Amino acid sequence: MTTTSTPASGPLSSEALASGAIAPEPLTRQLSHQVSQSVFDGSRLRVVLLVEVYDGAQQQFLETYENLRSHVESVPGHLGEQLCQSIENPSQWLITSEWESAPPFLNWVSSEEHVRMVKPLHSCVRDTRSLRFHVVRETGHPSTGADPARGGLQAAPRVGDGVIRHALTFTVKPGSEEAVGKILADYASPEPQVDDTTRLCRTSLFLHGNRVVRAIEVRGDLLAALRHVAEQPEVRAVEEAINPYLEQDRDLGDPESARVFYTRAALPAVHHVTAGEGQDGAQRHALSYPARPGCGMRLAQLLAERDEAAARDPRSPVLCSTIFQRDDVVVRLVDVRGDLHEGDPAVTLGLPDPGRVSELTTLLDGFTDAGSPTGGGLVRALEGARMELVTDRRAPDA
Repeated sequence: MTTTSTPASGPLSSEALASGAIAPEPLTRQLSHQVSQSVFDGSRLRVVLLVEVYDGAQQQFLETYENLRSHVESVPGHLGEQLCQSIENPSQWLITSEWESAPPFLNWVSSEEHVRMVKPLHSCVRDTRSLRFHVVRETGHPSTGADPARGGLQAAPRVGDGVIRHALTFTVKPGSEEAVGKILADYASPEPQVDDTTRLCRTSLFLHGNRVVRAIEVRGDLLAALRHVAEQPEVRAVEEAINPYLEQDRDLGDPESARVFYTRAALPAVHHVTAGEGQDGAQRHALSYPARPGCGMRLAQLLAERDEAAARDPRSPVLCSTIFQRDDVVVRLVDVRGDLHEGDPAVTLGLPDPGRVSELTTLLDGFTDAGSPTGGGLVRALEGARMELVTDRRAPDA
């Protein structure tokens, strides 16, 4: 098994720092108070997967892992990994992997091939928990200028707001959109308090053609929140009611069927930026961008770059933006000041500057006139991208 190693310069101890042998890095020197989440900074990614294996299933787990390991070693962007077994609980295992950056990992983990290859794990694993981290500091390397072949380091810690943003997306049978929208709008909100540390803050649901997007905001443990929502009777009734309209069959009573469905439905947030202003009275909208095959990640990156620039412009109507992306599905959730159609449609759309319109049109399907100098193309693009709001619910004191 190939693993990646880091040149060591000895343990980073409090005694060494106190003696002045190691100068502490000024962690707050380059803090960004606007971008709290991004996969596009080029820094290395560390993925941690905590696994609880069923008693007696250890050999099956190891054989399945070997098949996965032999394949993932050839995935572009993968640097290496380790499989570890707990010294306290032999049923507990830890898989850590390192990637040049987040995009290659996200492309791999969202692929149908990955869904197929991890399926045998489900029969021998009781529970899993996946965590993803950008590398900010490490021994043996300065804070910047790490080995380019291994990816860089995150330039500075980010300042978050304590909210985890995630989305789910799926498609329904054409012609059923109105019926599905009514079902999804007419249900009682679940109890927002999950446990002592986790709370549902907001759920926003949109339709675009036959695609449904449900964006959620959580404080605390996202997985615990998702499980909590799935267990609520009112939510289960809604999920059962829309089953006949789904393009992808599922049986939520079958754990394997439910797992595959929600794995494919996951639409992770890849970038979040805020202008840092109060958002009282802001209107929430979602925009869907039709990426051409294989262009979803690059399109999301261009939108992220444009949103960062807009966040520094006090004239921009966009107060907050979250970009969700999986494969060629790209959705941008924005909170705007005033009406969506007020001001420059290019700013509202989050399109790159005019000098990059040519690149944009190679990524978008059907937006070839978006760079029209008259703005007519942009207005049509904005109307075509706009998703229909089904419901937007905020928990009290969220």
